[in-house]
Amino acid sequence: MNTTTIMARALCAAALLVAVTPAAAQQSGAAPAYPTRALRMVMPFPPGGPTDILGRLLAARLTESLGQNVLVDNRPGGGGAIGGQVAAKSPPDGYTMFLGGITTLATGPFIHKNLPFDPLKDFQTVTQTTLQPLLLMVHPSLPVKTVMEYIALAKKNKGNINYATSGPAGSGHLGGELFNYITKAGVVHIPYKGAPPALQDLVAGQVQSMFGTMLAAVPVVRNGKIRAVAITGPKRSVALPEVMTFAESGLPQYDASSWNGILVPAGTPRPIVDRLNMELVKILKDPKILERLVNDGPIAIGNTPEEFTAFIKSEQAKWSQVIKAADIKIE
Repeated sequence: MNTTTIMARALCAAALLVAVTPAAAQQSGAAPAYPTRALRMVMPFPPGGPTDILGRLLAARLTESLGQNVLVDNRPGGGGAIGGQVAAKSPPDGYTMFLGGITTLATGPFIHKNLPFDPLKDFQTVTQTTLQPLLLMVHPSLPVKTVMEYIALAKKNKGNINYATSGPAGSGHLGGELFNYITKAGVVHIPYKGAPPALQDLVAGQVQSMFGTMLAAVPVVRNGKIRAVAITGPKRSVALPEVMTFAESGLPQYDASSWNGILVPAGTPRPIVDRLNMELVKILKDPKILERLVNDGPIAIGNTPEEFTAFIKSEQAKWSQVIKAADIKIE
């Protein structure tokens, strides 16, 4: 066989390979690259609050690990219902994430008359990101340093001691209602449009106390502008080790916390869900992230989609009872 014949056959074989390869790839179901463009994280609360702080931290790290920008899209309003609707109605293509939490996922179905989405049917869970203890804080002018002193003062001045929260039906509001349900203290709820203005008015003395998460409050407690009375959870926080738990303070039956997690619209392909889960769990186990979270109060979780779904269901069962007893509703 001469050289010309060998070269001709080689060229024919190469041409045949080029023609067959795309069809073969299509038949094998090769997954397209992901992600190929920017992603967004829908944030159902205003900028500057504890959920927003957490979301921006995760978005920055996801931008690095995914190689595409992850943009935070703040959609506040309706106790998180507006942001939840925006995320739930987005295409299930892996380019929209939702940073949900207790308000949008556990209590919303029992508080809103017409919640525009179903937390479990309209979303696919990815992972729970954090668990945040609740902190009972007071303005320094309020003459209490312990939970029992706070209860005694509230009962003595029935209806005259108030507490601020980030808004109706939020974790702080629910925590306050659970507190009233257990202690019969009768503290009065003062709702704000987000945690930052509530905390600002507590510092200014416009309100007397506050039930809120630690992420935004820790720096203000440390500089002495407000006093931390007690923290929920089984043990003291590394962020504020001098603050006793409610159990240590004589109220072991009081258990309330805030939490967050990442979800995507229902129907998002499982390989994308698994990819996001892998990246987020890796981030939440990073020593630098763990140190940042621990020092600010939240506890990193990073579990499976199935574990997160089971947790949401357990929280719905718990808080539906408190909501019914307190008759909390948002029209």
